[in-house]
Formats: sequence, C-alpha cells, structure tokens
Amino acid sequence: MPSQFDLIVIGSGPAASTVARKAAKDDRNVAIIESRGFGGTCALRGCNPKKVYTNAAALLDQVRRMNGKLASFEKAEIVWSQLHDFQREFTRPVEEKSESSFAEMGIATVNGSAKFTGPNEVSVGDQVFTANRIFVATGARPATLTFEGAEHAIDSAEFLNLKELPNDICFIGGGYISMEFGHVAAQFGSRVSVIQSGTQVLKGFDPDIVKQLTDWSQNQDMDIQLNARVTGITEHGDKLKLTFEQDGAEREIETTLVVHGAGRVPNIEGLNLETANVEFGKSGIKVNDHMQSVSNPVIFAAGDVADNQQPMLTPTANEEARIVAKNLFTDLPEQKPDYGKIARVAFTTPPIAAVGMSESEARGVCSDLEVRCEDTSEWSSVKKQWQTCAGFKLLIDGSSDKVLGAHLLGPCADETINLFTLAMKFNLTATDIKSTLFAYPTFADSVRRMV
Repeated sequence: MPSQFDLIVIGSGPAASTVARKAAKDDRNVAIIESRGFGGTCALRGCNPKKVYTNAAALLDQVRRMNGKLASFEKAEIVWSQLHDFQREFTRPVEEKSESSFAEMGIATVNGSAKFTGPNEVSVGDQVFTANRIFVATGARPATLTFEGAEHAIDSAEFLNLKELPNDICFIGGGYISMEFGHVAAQFGSRVSVIQSGTQVLKGFDPDIVKQLTDWSQNQDMDIQLNARVTGITEHGDKLKLTFEQDGAEREIETTLVVHGAGRVPNIEGLNLETANVEFGKSGIKVNDHMQSVSNPVIFAAGDVADNQQPMLTPTANEEARIVAKNLFTDLPEQKPDYGKIARVAFTTPPIAAVGMSESEARGVCSDLEVRCEDTSEWSSVKKQWQTCAGFKLLIDGSSDKVLGAHLLGPCADETINLFTLAMKFNLTATDIKSTLFAYPTFADSVRRMV
C-alpha cells in the first residue's frame, strides 16, 4: 500500500463514503480509514437498525390498540431475539460489502484508529500516510459520564446488540436515544425509567408537544424523572442500583440494565488534532462556510464532527459532504451547503417531529405571530390509526403568512413534517398550503386543517 495519497478520509459513514467515492471517480488516489466496521454509525449502529426496532414498537402499539375493534388477537408479541436477527439482515450486508466496494473503486482501506502526526500526515499503528487533502468525518460518540460506576452503563450500540431484553431498564438522559429506545422497551414489556437532568425530555422540541408525549408515556407505565441528576451506579446482587439527586433529596432505582442516553459529542478524541494545527472545541472541528478547517486549509470536516452550529443529523452530514466533494481540490473553495430547513424527528411511539423555529425564537423575531396549537387525538385521521396521542403547533407570521415553525406529534408525524419542510424551503404561505388539494383520506390532507 502506498503512503502518499491525494485524499485521506477518516471515517466510513455516509459523508465519508460520499467524498471518498467522488474523489475516486475523479481519478484521485484515495485512502479511507475506519476504526470500527466499515459503513459508519448510521448504517451499523444508529439510524437504520434503530428504525427496525422503532417500527416494531409502533406495530405492537397499533395491533394492541385495534384488538377487539378491527380484529382480535389472543396475544400480540414480537420475540426480541428474532427482532435482533432481523435488524442484522440490514446491518450485516453493509459491513460486509462496504470495504470490498471501496476496494473495487481503487480506494485503499485501512482498519484502525487514525492519529494526526503532522499538518497533512496521519498514522495508523506503525503505518504513516500523507495526503494533499484530509477529510475528517468521524461522527459522534457517547458523551463521557463522570459519576462513580459509569462503567456499568451500556451505550446505544450495545443496546442494539442485546440478544435478550431485561424486565427492567433505566435510561440516563432524556434525549433521542433514551426516549426512542425507552418506548421500544416499554412496548416489549420492560419496566422503563428515564432520568433526565433538565425540565423536559427531548430538549429542542416544543415544550407543549413534549409534555403531551411525556404524559402519554407515563400513562404507558414509563417512569420519567425530571430535574434529576445521576450520582452513581453500584452493583447490588444481580441488579444495579442507580442513585440520583432530585429536589434536594437523594433517591435510587434498582434495575437490571442501565443505558447511557445522556448525549453525544463530536468524535475527535484521540485524533491528536493539535499536531495538525486544527482548531477545535467542545462542538468539534472549527470550519468555515466551505467546510474547511479555519486553521489548516488542507483539512476539511463535515457532519457531527464539524463545529458549524448545525444540528447533528444525517441530512446535515449528507449536504455537507456534497459540498466538501466540490471544494476539496479547488484553490479557493466557493461552494457552501444549502441546508434550507432541516426537519428533526424522534421515533418515539407515537413519533414527534419539528422544523423551523421554536415558539420562543419566533416571538423574538415576529411581532405578529399566530400560534395555532391543538390536541388532535380525537381527529378522525388519528382515531383511524387507533392512536390516542396526537397534536400540533404551527407558528405563522401574521404579516407574511409564512410558516416559521411546525411541531407535530402523532401517527405519521415523521412523514408529514416533510411537507412543512418543503413549504418552508420554498417560501410557501399558509394559504398556499391550504389551497393544495392533497389525497384524501391521508395525514397530508390533515395539514390543510392545521393551517
């Protein structure tokens, strides 16, 4: 294997793969370095396998709710071990084929942890590689837990690899991981606790919509503790004892399994960025508008590892990778990502989704704000799905009639939010949306009623 390349890519997820393949098609000499299985977090340990589990939870929920109405079942269940094997049908081929597909394109593959040893030099073990350009797309990792006994908590990747689901699970943090997997575990019959340090779970989503989901979750026997700070985990026989502080008092929960869902941070630990003169902080590698390092023009970064004030989401990384591929080998990069409005979805049961401004943000910029908010649990479109938890909040500029923000909860919220995303990107008004004749009966048609 040569030691000099036109491009070295660190990471092998969607962003890394996009850039590496584009450079290879342009006859560049490319190497890609991966410390784990080739394919990246989203395909192997994140979005895709997670969606298999959340789909199964949603199916169980719907079947149970329609029991005795549309059809009758003695027992509705999904065997966890079978579900685990099913999701491996999606992840295993990616891991098996990714490395070989890179090789087929002439991309050199290196398995191991990359570390910068110079401004344009990277080492992997005893091997040293140099390149004209280096692209860092190492994604995010679980934030480090600092309390005593943190080693007893497993992360989301380990949760996805569980062959059996225990009867009781405690999730630390109230973000995507805890709420999505918490709902999955609850549907499968586990007793679920969520310990959240803040005043609400799913920070970043609308508080009113989140409260509706939280109340619903607690009615489904999920124990959600707010304003609670975990102080330690200890072994207690064949169980774990998790202690936390809440309202000035120390409390504890006995559980079989603890899952770390207390946030993710840019995966830059161990890259030795100082040696490469790469400026970085808690939010990742500092980049300019062209996804280029502000301190070392040889290096580019995108996705969760880049500090550019964008949400840590797969669509963000994909758009940034598209731009990096265009800017890499130009003397004066000019291309900038066109993010538009980026929708956010937590695949809880039911899902919650948002795009655009929060209500507080909208009030800060709009003097004529219209807030349209309603519990839609009794709407016929929702009841036909045998669901009893749904709602929305729309933020509309009364002067321009533009939608500033959309916040949805309920069946198909994860798909319906895309209609608002499209409308906001192309500056459609609420009247434009209302005048559009969507297919009926669909959840898209319900959008006309919302606006």
